[in-house]
Amino acid sequence: MTAVTYEPRDKPGRWAAPPRPPWEEEPSKAGLAGKGLILTLAALAILFPLWIVIVTSLQSKKTIDAAGGLVVIPKGVTFVAYQELLTGGQVQRAALVSVGVTLVGTLFSMVVSVLCAYGLSRIGSLGHRSFLMLLLATMFFGAGLIPTYLLVQALGLTDSYLALILPSAVSVFNILVLRAFFMGISPELVDSARIDGAGDWRILWQIVMPLSRAVLAVISLFYAVGYWSAWFNASIYLTDQDMMPLQNVMIQLVQKQERPVGLATQINTGQLSPLAIQMAVMVMALLPVAVLSPFVQRHFKKGMLTGAVKG
Repeated sequence: MTAVTYEPRDKPGRWAAPPRPPWEEEPSKAGLAGKGLILTLAALAILFPLWIVIVTSLQSKKTIDAAGGLVVIPKGVTFVAYQELLTGGQVQRAALVSVGVTLVGTLFSMVVSVLCAYGLSRIGSLGHRSFLMLLLATMFFGAGLIPTYLLVQALGLTDSYLALILPSAVSVFNILVLRAFFMGISPELVDSARIDGAGDWRILWQIVMPLSRAVLAVISLFYAVGYWSAWFNASIYLTDQDMMPLQNVMIQLVQKQERPVGLATQINTGQLSPLAIQMAVMVMALLPVAVLSPFVQRHFKKGMLTGAVKG
């Protein structure tokens, strides 16, 4: 064991501790100010565009025309754009479609992912290594868009809501994160439950899942955001405009390809600003994610980092 030597300081009777590594040194005032400045600029770069979108969606046509486009400083508040979007028509129907697909898809994806991850976490189970290698292979090799479309068409899923769920129902990355977290649960706890007569279903439901609430919340958020933000599957598998989710309707409004009949009439007659409608649809698309993220944020460190390290 190496002895630690202490060098005397200038004042008698006091001894200096050995020098610390640079990353353990106390930050200087200049360093703290620089970090604060960088974080402030990063926050402004993120929040300023969001502020513009929200403010513009709450302004009248007169204010938007006077500003020449996007509004930075609000002049009054009006909810006309949101009222028109939510009083019926294609936008409201698209929002309901997105909510339904997100809820059903997230539930289905979580059930499949949890069952698959739990089975793969039981080392020595039937076909454990073969199934794991097969899943890992799908992360690096894919069939491509055309074979996937032909498969969906052959299964008769085109122009159905299942086409928005099944092709992207499972993420191998999420399964691996869940598997790593499940493997980190104490084997003695599972073995004691088996000795008491509990089967795999009971162990999963009453022991594994209650101990994995953090990672389950994080993975659920990942799936929910994926379903809510998805637009590509709807653009290639759906032809009925009444079945389109909110993201596709937002793209149509922003690109001015097609507008709902009621909104198109009011925009053409000058009663509504098309820019306010576009910004309002963007806010509606961002709102669920912005509301849910803070509630799941506290689970990220425990759910993601712990599971990844233990894997």
